[in-house]
Amino acid sequence: MTAASDKAGAIDVLVVDDDFMVARVHRAFVERVEPFRVVGTAHTGAQAIEAADELRPDLILLDLYLPDLFGLDVIPRLRTAGHDCDVMVISAATEADTVRGAVRRGVVDYLLKPFDFEDLRLRLERYAAQRGRLLTTVVRGQADVDRVLAGAFAPAPASTLPKGMSVETAGLVERALRAADGTLSASECAALTGVSRVSARRYLEYFHGTGSAEVSLRYGAAGRPERRYGWRA
Repeated sequence: MTAASDKAGAIDVLVVDDDFMVARVHRAFVERVEPFRVVGTAHTGAQAIEAADELRPDLILLDLYLPDLFGLDVIPRLRTAGHDCDVMVISAATEADTVRGAVRRGVVDYLLKPFDFEDLRLRLERYAAQRGRLLTTVVRGQADVDRVLAGAFAPAPASTLPKGMSVETAGLVERALRAADGTLSASECAALTGVSRVSARRYLEYFHGTGSAEVSLRYGAAGRPERRYGWRA
């Protein structure tokens, strides 16, 4: 386990994964997204609880297949120990019971392995936006409570797009998806909207992260499969 020096305004993250190399990759991904910083890594459930005691992270990226504990069993132990940190599950587990169990334990997100940097970045940015709203909300009545709950469980609206994304470009990409006869690749979306392929893919992944678009894979003769995006009806 490792720790970093204090940094004002940062969201401190503990990465928990039984695979040392995977934990290193996840750490590198997180440290590319502001204002997140990794304050430690752990490779077992016991190490995760010990690290939470020592480092007091704001967010834990939690693998489920740990050598000593099932990941979801770590969460109630954290709560019993008095930790109110948020938990984002990162796992290859696709069983419905596991996903339901994660929801019942109050995880803020559930990301399936394997994934790339954009998949995680979008979820981290969405989490940061929701966390900011929760921390700054003043509750004076039921309407304020309703807004807090809506912000916690609904996708971020266009007015709270991640940093560096514009409402205008998001609108272009959304219209292209809605008008498409089937699905679009990032390259096709870029050609239709006039933005770069990198930008098109970032917005497409944003819509996928919020649940507005679905992703399918098209396998060609060679190379990585092509990600294709379709607007959810």
